[in-house]
This record gives sequence, structure tokens and C-alpha cells, in this order.
Amino acid sequence: MNLFHWIAGSVLAVAWFSRIVDAALGMPKIADVSRPEWDRKPASGKGNSRVSIIVPARNEEEHIAETLRLLLALDYDNYEVIAVDDRSTDRTGELMDQMAGTPQAHGCLKVLHVAALPSGWLGKTHAMWTSGKLATGDWLLFTDADVLFKPDSLRRALAYGQQERADHFVVFPRMIMKRPGEKMMIAFFQTLFVFGHRPWKVADPETRDHMGVGAFNCIRRSVYEAIGTYQALRMEVLDDMKLGKVVKNAGYRQRNVFGGDLISIRWAKGAMGVVRNLTKNFFAIMSFQWWRTVASSITLIFLNLGPFVGIWFAQGWARVPYAVALGSMFAIYAGMSLRSAVPPYYFFLHPISTLFFAYTLLRSMVLTLWNDGIVWRGTKYPLEELRKGMV
Repeated sequence: MNLFHWIAGSVLAVAWFSRIVDAALGMPKIADVSRPEWDRKPASGKGNSRVSIIVPARNEEEHIAETLRLLLALDYDNYEVIAVDDRSTDRTGELMDQMAGTPQAHGCLKVLHVAALPSGWLGKTHAMWTSGKLATGDWLLFTDADVLFKPDSLRRALAYGQQERADHFVVFPRMIMKRPGEKMMIAFFQTLFVFGHRPWKVADPETRDHMGVGAFNCIRRSVYEAIGTYQALRMEVLDDMKLGKVVKNAGYRQRNVFGGDLISIRWAKGAMGVVRNLTKNFFAIMSFQWWRTVASSITLIFLNLGPFVGIWFAQGWARVPYAVALGSMFAIYAGMSLRSAVPPYYFFLHPISTLFFAYTLLRSMVLTLWNDGIVWRGTKYPLEELRKGMV
């Protein structure tokens, strides 16, 4: 039995320790545009580049007015906001129109109402594609209807993007977390993010690592058109990440940065809110393949629950590799706590989060197969079309 623990523990120790070393060396390379050195105007010989901020929204009456109010208060002098009411059945469109009529809008807020969704499109990608055709900016910034921007966020981010000569860049938002369940689940999600993605490698043209964030996806207009616009992503559930993938695969310069509290979002309410939000995405992440989803669930449990179980059942020195894995895992939590509101001791809830996430993976698969598609914001998208439209 100890031989089994030595083998399993060693696999886990190598997996987690190698990742924490990689992250420790790589994360410091990622810029933070909330730092004082980025409190400046973007460098340009002909004035500030024009930015078109695109905000798609469906049934977002709870958030849309505040989001638009903050966007209209940005301390940047050459931008427009295009708000898209995507077939809302609540007061979203009405609130957009009201905001456009206020003095604060000073003519830079355009409102577009989408009455019908053409076949072969997701609602969100269609809304962004439609608004992109009306945009007049040199840069297109795609964001969500519940994101909160501080006045200097765009100015700082664009200063970085232009200095780096980036073609596409993203800013990681601050996650607003009010309940223990949210902190537990989002901490686990961020741990998986560090384990499964390498944001410090995004800038390396020799790697396939890419990035996209729905809260802040900023792309040069010329590059956006060169990659085929959102028409190339019209049936992509994971449109934000896939935009980053298409840009990186086409050989353009991509960057990602931390933003402190320049951009904030409350992603979900409670642990089950995270489960509900991810249910739409997880089967899509698995390319809508049931065998891959089942295998990933088993791997997820082994990697994340294995160290906790193994150190309990192993004996003597066979516990050492499990301890290395747990120590590396805790180090990731400690590192994340420096940039988030999740204390390191949430590491002890990691086993519970593991079971929640495995459940979410399987739930996403079962519901998608049962419904033969995804129901998103009141619209059903057939599974066959989603599979055909994958990038």
C-alpha cells in the first residue's frame, strides 16, 4: 500500500510543486496598471487614440445604469460607449435610453436595440458584432453589463497597451465577494486558473498560452477585422477566451495585466451562484465531449482531493510527497491572497470546493445533453450548432 502512496503522492507533488515554482517565477512578470507608474496618459503623437467601449446586455436592469454611469465618467477624452439591448424583457433598454438622454452622456453614448436574433448566432456574440460595425474607435473594448470601472482605468490600461505595442490586451478585474461560499468557490477557480493556464506566458509568441476576459477585452480595430470580427466566434459560448485564442494563433501581440480595483465585478452570489454561472460554460470547455468531461472530473478529484486524502491514509515517510503537494497548494492560496479578498486559510475548504466543481462539470454535461443544447438568458442554442460553431 505504501508503494501506491509513494507513486500517487509523487505524481501529485511534482504536479503542484512544479506549478507553484512556475507561477512564482512568472507572476512577477505581469504588470499591474494600478501602480503609480501607470498613472499617465497614453503615448500618442496625434492625441489620444479613439476607443469604442461595447456593452452588450440582456435583462440587466439591476446593473446597467450604474455600469453606464461609471463608463461615462472615465477621465479619457476620446471615447464612445455603445450599449446594446439584446432582446431584454425587463427595463434594460429603457434605462439605457434614459441614460443616453442625460447631460452626463454628453453625446458619447449610443444605444442599440436588438429585436430579433438571426439563426446561427449566440445573443451576446451577435450583439458585439452588430455594435462593432457601428464603432468608430481605433480600439474596441468589449466589457460586460455588470462591470464597475474607476475613472482612471481606461487611461492607465491604454497607456500600458500602447507602450507594449499590444494588439490585444486584457485587464484582470477585482472579484467582489460578499459571502464565504463565493470566496471558497472563486478561490478554487483561481487556483485552477493558476494550475491550468500560464498568464505569464501569454506575451511569449512561442507558446500557445492565450487570454481573454469578458470584463475587459481590448483589441485594435485593424486586428479585430483581420481575424474575422465576431463572425468568427458567432456560436462560441466561451467567446472571451476564444477571442484571445484567435488573436494569439494569428500571431498578433497579446498581453494581460493586473488592475487592482480599477475594474470590479461581482461574478456570483454564493457558492451555488458560481455553480449556476459555470454550468453554462464547463461542457463547452470540454468541447461538448462526454468522455473528456468524465475524465476531467476524475482528474480534478485526484489532483485536488488526492493530497488531502493521501496524507491521512499514508504512513510514515510516504506522507512526505502528499505534504509537498499540500504545501504547494497552500502557497498558491497565500499568493492569491495578496491580490484578492480571500484569506489563505480558505485552503482548508479546498476539498469541499473540489466536490462542488466536479459536480458542476458533470451537471453541465448532463443538462446540456438532456436539453440537447444550452439555455442561456432565455434562449436555447442547439447542441449540434454549438459543436459546429466551435473555434
